[in-house]
Amino acid sequence: MPGVIQPAESQEPRGHYSHGMRVGDLVFVSGQLPMDAAGIPQSGLPIEAQVDLALTNLDTVLRAAGTTRDRVVKVNVYITDIALWDRVNSRYALFFGTHRPARAIIPVGPLHFGCGIEIDAVAEC
Repeated sequence: MPGVIQPAESQEPRGHYSHGMRVGDLVFVSGQLPMDAAGIPQSGLPIEAQVDLALTNLDTVLRAAGTTRDRVVKVNVYITDIALWDRVNSRYALFFGTHRPARAIIPVGPLHFGCGIEIDAVAEC
């Protein structure tokens, strides 16, 4: 049976989804937006700060699931402007360091709350 992951320090999702689901030895992390701990979108920040915040939120879900960023195997990064790729990639590389999970960067239309980025992932437990 899948297990719902709801980090204690994160707001309950506003929509009909969970921050993450654990199934066997895998954790599926829902798309993480650049939202602060109070659940307030930070879409007015520069893209680098939005990336850092979305990745911090990803880290929070991973920790709540009992795993770490070094166990992430796949990441999808959704950005509203492909011209931001280099700036997003540099912050992403700082976050993951030498660990290089499989990844797709996907240019998309507008994201919820006017955010410039959303990140989801799959990790091993």
